[in-house]
Amino acid sequence: MLLAGCAGTASTGTSSDSGTSAAAGSAPVSNGAAQVKVTLSGNDCAMDFASAPAGPVTFEITNSDAAGLSEVELMNDKRILGERENIVAGLKASSFTVTLTGGTYQLNCPGATTENTDFTVIGDATSAPSDVQGLLAEGTVGYGQYVEGQAASLVDAVATLNTAIQAGDVEAAKTAYAAARPFYERIEPVAESFADLDPQVDARVADVEPGTEWTGFHPIEKDLFETGAITDATKALGTKLVTDIGQLQTLTTGLTYKPEELANGASGLLEEVQSSKITGEEEAYSHIDLVDFVANVEGSEQAFEYLKPALTTIDPDLTSSISAQFASVDALLATYKDASAPGGYKLYDEALRTSDAPKFTQAIQALQAPLAQISEKVATA
Repeated sequence: MLLAGCAGTASTGTSSDSGTSAAAGSAPVSNGAAQVKVTLSGNDCAMDFASAPAGPVTFEITNSDAAGLSEVELMNDKRILGERENIVAGLKASSFTVTLTGGTYQLNCPGATTENTDFTVIGDATSAPSDVQGLLAEGTVGYGQYVEGQAASLVDAVATLNTAIQAGDVEAAKTAYAAARPFYERIEPVAESFADLDPQVDARVADVEPGTEWTGFHPIEKDLFETGAITDATKALGTKLVTDIGQLQTLTTGLTYKPEELANGASGLLEEVQSSKITGEEEAYSHIDLVDFVANVEGSEQAFEYLKPALTTIDPDLTSSISAQFASVDALLATYKDASAPGGYKLYDEALRTSDAPKFTQAIQALQAPLAQISEKVATA
């Protein structure tokens, strides 16, 4: 997950009572970052340390046997600073690194007996500038401009979608839907950091909280591609989507980013691919999952490219390895192009999913393994 400006001063308020065990004292520092281990077990989510010195902090998450727990988030004032999703029991640990200044944050483990636990950071994060830090700073500025460009294009694309919906033109709306989705998917980690807005825009029906209205892209998708009819309810959904995407553009305009946020976002986008695109869950009615898949990879690669000048200095071998893996994934996805299909890629139907999902999984895992290493490297540079 990516979030703008997460190193700002944290809230001094407290969250719900802590129900996790944590050792006394502050997390130890290794490789320039404080190291906190988070373990999911049964219904519990436990940190080995509940405080750390200001600066880079790496949260390493292991699911030992918690079948009902799969996500860990670090939050401040309802904003998600970093997260890992789809942490399946028995798999190797995953991690994210964030740079934090003094204050109180919350570790959120959805579904745990105690979901929110305070995490305290002591002191102020300061460091002397370096040439590498200058390159990283340039990269974050460039990425911010990229996000703003994607958000602006998304506003235009959703307006086109809504125009077709209001006109009752199902076929034009289908085309516009497929054209709009990539702009959101490329910057999904930024969009998801606005925890109150993202569910209104991109929630699948299974993710909607009881008593909450299902809005956004996917109920529109269902009406267009499954029902094949535009109703007054569809038109209301289109109007609301225009409003919500306009709000997203406002929220993303002028945001600043930390280098590790780009790194976490790049890795997070590949997690999205693994959890919902390869499985076919994201576009359950239109089956344009490969359009989203490609957009996620493009967004991940853009975040990496903005960090690449600095990473080439920090760890040239790792940087070369990641570049090679991106090239391999890009080449694989190019073989699925289909100009006659919505969004320009083959429909991800059951037959294609059954035959090719293992190939996609292998390619993404080969890329994700080296990419997951860069957040700590840029945070401690």
